[in-house]
Amino acid sequence: MTKGKTHIAIIGGSGIYNLEGFKVVESHETLTPFGKPSGPIQLIEFNESLFYFVARHGAGHFIAPSEINYRANIFALKSLGAKYIVSVSAVGSLKEEHPPKKFVLPDQFIDWTKGKRERSFFGEGMVGHVSVAYPVEKNLQVMIAGCLNEAEIDHSVGGSYICIEGPQFSTRAESELYRSFGATVIGMTNVPEAFLAKEAGMSYATVAMVTDYDCWKEEHCSLEEILNVMGENYKSAQKLVSKLIPKLYNNPPKFEPENQCAVVTAPEQQTPAHKEILKVLLS
Repeated sequence: MTKGKTHIAIIGGSGIYNLEGFKVVESHETLTPFGKPSGPIQLIEFNESLFYFVARHGAGHFIAPSEINYRANIFALKSLGAKYIVSVSAVGSLKEEHPPKKFVLPDQFIDWTKGKRERSFFGEGMVGHVSVAYPVEKNLQVMIAGCLNEAEIDHSVGGSYICIEGPQFSTRAESELYRSFGATVIGMTNVPEAFLAKEAGMSYATVAMVTDYDCWKEEHCSLEEILNVMGENYKSAQKLVSKLIPKLYNNPPKFEPENQCAVVTAPEQQTPAHKEILKVLLS
């Protein structure tokens, strides 16, 4: 791996890289065919390892979940050479056994958003179909779980993340409905992020950090309390990242991109703009 290049990307909050020993060495202002990402793509150096970082909500947290340019974020990372995405997200728990401060590594997603988000790179004259039956890359998830064990962070592996539109939290009736689905955690950001990563042929896994019990449990939780828990969770996330990055940088787990046979539009029907997009997605 040459200096200035990496295959790793982390999407999350600023608490991830605000750690002693993490150094921003480059900042990429990237414009994609889908617009601008949430902010500069930062190249972070840690312990002779490198990773790209995107602040999902922008520096200072000013982009609402529905307004995040998910396509630009994923496309920019892929164009820079990233192959592995670790998504770090705050979530509510829908199950008693997953209390605040616990980390959950879900392997499935339920899309309960309202259609406001652009959820595919395909369209506008270019048709493609990519399976998202297994949106989380298992080998990457296993590596993350191993690092959580090493860091002695309470966690569980498996379960479903239901993604709602936001920015409001759920009503009590909605929360009970999601529990009836069997969903494990609830959040606002991992869809269509996970699906776009599959379309881009990238390995994706989520680290869901529990902040509260949503509103189904008879425990009122204020935003101030949630933010306090988030602060503790980011301390744990930093421990995780400090163990994960060197391993992922030096020994990336193998995976097979599932987008190579996705495109069904005939080559002669593809415009130059389509071909430029495909050059990145299929590389």
